[in-house]
Amino acid sequence: MLKKLAKLKYLANNFEILEEGDHVICAVSGKKISLNELNYWNVDLQEAYFSYKEAHLKKEELKKK
Repeated sequence: MLKKLAKLKYLANNFEILEEGDHVICAVSGKKISLNELNYWNVDLQEAYFSYKEAHLKKEELKKK
């Protein structure tokens, strides 16, 4: 399990698999996220987040810029 990194295109309500794999990496924490458990991402930045906490941290970081 969690052996191959997938390449995804993040869309508004889902994602498209560009390269087969079983996980992606959180842009904030670096944690592996199983595609089965992927619920949080940013379409504009094309980034995945492990949980709502990481998504919130990224949102706050972007506000500061």
